[in-house]
Amino acid sequence: MDLAIRNADIFRDGALRKGNVSVEGGALGFSGSCAGSVFDGSGLCVVPGLADVHVHLREPGFSYKETIATGSAAAARGGYCAVCSMPNLDPVPGTLAALREQLDIIERDAKIKVVPYGSITKGLKGEELSDMEALAPYVAAFTDDGKGVQDRAMMREAMLRAKALGKMIVAHCEDNSLLFGGYIHDGEYCRKNGHRGISSESEWRQIARDLELAAETGCSYHVCHVSARESVGLIREAKASGVDVTCETAPHYLLLDDSKLKEDGRFKMNPPIRGYWDREALLEGILDGTVDMIATDHAPHSAEEKSRGLEKSLFGIVGIETAFPLLYTELVTRDFIDLKKLIDLMRENPRRRFSLDVPFEEGRPANFAVFDLNALYEIDPADFLSKGRSTPFEGRQVLGECRLTVCGGRPAYIGRGFEELAEKEG
Repeated sequence: MDLAIRNADIFRDGALRKGNVSVEGGALGFSGSCAGSVFDGSGLCVVPGLADVHVHLREPGFSYKETIATGSAAAARGGYCAVCSMPNLDPVPGTLAALREQLDIIERDAKIKVVPYGSITKGLKGEELSDMEALAPYVAAFTDDGKGVQDRAMMREAMLRAKALGKMIVAHCEDNSLLFGGYIHDGEYCRKNGHRGISSESEWRQIARDLELAAETGCSYHVCHVSARESVGLIREAKASGVDVTCETAPHYLLLDDSKLKEDGRFKMNPPIRGYWDREALLEGILDGTVDMIATDHAPHSAEEKSRGLEKSLFGIVGIETAFPLLYTELVTRDFIDLKKLIDLMRENPRRRFSLDVPFEEGRPANFAVFDLNALYEIDPADFLSKGRSTPFEGRQVLGECRLTVCGGRPAYIGRGFEELAEKEG
């Protein structure tokens, strides 16, 4: 479908410039002329399609929580053109046969580019390495996300094999011996309200182990959802010493601390929302480049699974539809970072590190999102396209309404002001 948007603010080459954007035959252009629908982009901002390297699409195996169709539609509404899907599925993609089941659904149902992970170990059990050689051509990297690989020798062997295959190890870092049945951060709120806490050491201790192994093996290594200040310090030191390491954090760790917790399952995720100084360390890591990217860890569950309070609700919240407006509102409009830095964190750095092919170049397939950055609205989970509804940001006022996402040259999400495209799409 051909379209043009004229007189918009286009984020291109690191800056916003007034201009035009067009899609003809699926290819991106900047002339503003086309034989199809033409829209006035005054007051709108066009940004390259975002990339999220940490989402749970729940299919196959748990489609009552989310499907590739609903999760990718939610991602498109968030301005994303590419996501990497985690392997805690049924079957776990630890063999090529299991992975093919997921790939077939992606091919059939995905609204945007979805690149799956392969598991590090079979069944995410930490006992036997997956069929990494067979999986490697089809996966973004290898991870056992949701579980830390407990055995040092197992992780070392995984790193050696991943390096030989030219793939990254992406680690959920959690030392099970330090959990003691905890379910929120072991901080002031936990102690005041009689909960069991998850220590920061359970995260940073395994990061320290893995950084030693990455230095030894030369493996490319990426740390998932960093939440603790000690973790930031360790990664900063490892980068300075030449270890090939990157890391991500998530919007909820940057915008909340445990003083904001409520007795509600929508505040429960793993790792947990930590203390004030952890949040400050993450923000400092954003500024100095220690934290390379922001990923959502979009993890939908059913309403019943999230209705059991802090202790008994399942870990995980949704966030892919709210990440950009939250971060734009809280970090950019408050002059903590500029829009270029936010685009680096949410597109350029993940795209480069994970080799995600979502170009924003003239003549190549069009991948972009259109936001009204002046639109003020309240986050309402009832409006989500995701099956998940559990977010700690429910009721938050934000700026930045996604009006259109084009992925691979076709509309992936059509919002307010672009209804004509929906009519033509049928």
